Amino acid sequence: MRNTSSSPLSTPAMGKFHWGKTEPGAISLRSVMPQVQRLTKNYCISLVDRSTCCFHIMSQLLGTSDYVVIALVLAVSASIGLYFRFTGGKQKTLEEFLLAGRNMAILPVAFSLLATYISAISVLGIPAEIYLYGLKYSVCVLGLLVGYLFCAYGCIPTYYDLNVSTTYEYLEIRFGKTIRNIVAFLFIIRMVFYTALALYTPSLALNAVTGLSTWTSILSLAGVCTFYCYLGGLKAVLWTDVFQAILMCIPLIAIAVQGTLDLGLTELFSINKRGGRMVLLDMSINLTERYTFWNSLINGMTNVFESSVTLQSQVQRLLSVGNLKKAQW
Repeated sequence: MRNTSSSPLSTPAMGKFHWGKTEPGAISLRSVMPQVQRLTKNYCISLVDRSTCCFHIMSQLLGTSDYVVIALVLAVSASIGLYFRFTGGKQKTLEEFLLAGRNMAILPVAFSLLATYISAISVLGIPAEIYLYGLKYSVCVLGLLVGYLFCAYGCIPTYYDLNVSTTYEYLEIRFGKTIRNIVAFLFIIRMVFYTALALYTPSLALNAVTGLSTWTSILSLAGVCTFYCYLGGLKAVLWTDVFQAILMCIPLIAIAVQGTLDLGLTELFSINKRGGRMVLLDMSINLTERYTFWNSLINGMTNVFESSVTLQSQVQRLLSVGNLKKAQW
């Protein structure tokens, strides 16, 4: 990343802007909004103070090393698919391709579930939600814990008892073939829309900081994903998820640590308290509130039930470990 000062919106120390009234030396953001909109591919707009809507605008341009890292991430992901195409079971059987031979270890499956659950949508969206609406959203973590316990001991055993390989086999046994086909069709429709959004979101981020076209980003990401899935089957998917989960977690941890070191815990809590973000428990039953203890708790529980019990892509991972105790763990 490097700064430029060729634009009237940037200064060597970054421009300071306000949406409405201005402080001495600051520029009204409303007055320069047309220029800001035209510069969003090259400039980052960051909200500094929620109460006054003070912004920093700084030029964002990726260097050669940044592009090398992006290329390496895509290359490593593709290489994992190649590796599992020519090793182990070599994807010669349906069980090997779809269920990794039912002999996967717990750790890669756990990382894969994490990477699948925390998509680009979550990485970009959840911090924005907490920034704007505070910690009340975090209560959903409690809902996740309750939901996972219910799924592990109340639902997943059913799949192992029936020795099925998909959620749709269970539906056929329980309700008949018609219901199985209807639900399978609805799942395909659901995943088409979800995958489109999951690809479009990071492509927007790449477009904003690199100027790379959205279509180029989407086709590159989709092409690499299709490549390693086709060649390496579920094993490639699981180990690629491990790699990508680590890549997601390390920057998030680094940002949190560096931000804490720069500001200090006292200042960090003080800033968030002034911004109204430190309210964790809101026991209100007001249905018009965006986040309360109750709707966040229910949100967490239903999310887990949908993803871990009914979503084939998640159930497939849980079945790949081969036995119930490992899946519950």
